Amino acid sequence: MYGGRRIVAGDTIYIFASETEDGSGLVARGVITSASAVPRKPGIARQTPRVNITVRRTALSKRPLGRTELKRFADWKDGRPETELNFKFYRQATNKIGGISEAAAFLDSYF
Repeated sequence: MYGGRRIVAGDTIYIFASETEDGSGLVARGVITSASAVPRKPGIARQTPRVNITVRRTALSKRPLGRTELKRFADWKDGRPETELNFKFYRQATNKIGGISEAAAFLDSYF
């Protein structure tokens, strides 16, 4: 979702623990060590692309960043990194891999 299927070894990843599953939002940063596409199931017209990844953790988050902190950023066109994260990760309560743009520099400030 949101560019996640283009993930490759060597990419930086920011790991959010799903708050719908008792997680706390941003927990770590890491590097992808391997990534492979999960084959589509035959006979199903619309399938979400899926990937299997292996990650080496490089840092733990030093301050909280989750739904509570991002909820107030809901003006989808304001261009803020907080809004991009809120839109991509908290509009639906599903686990996902999402490509981000300007938000990487913002997220680095949490480590």
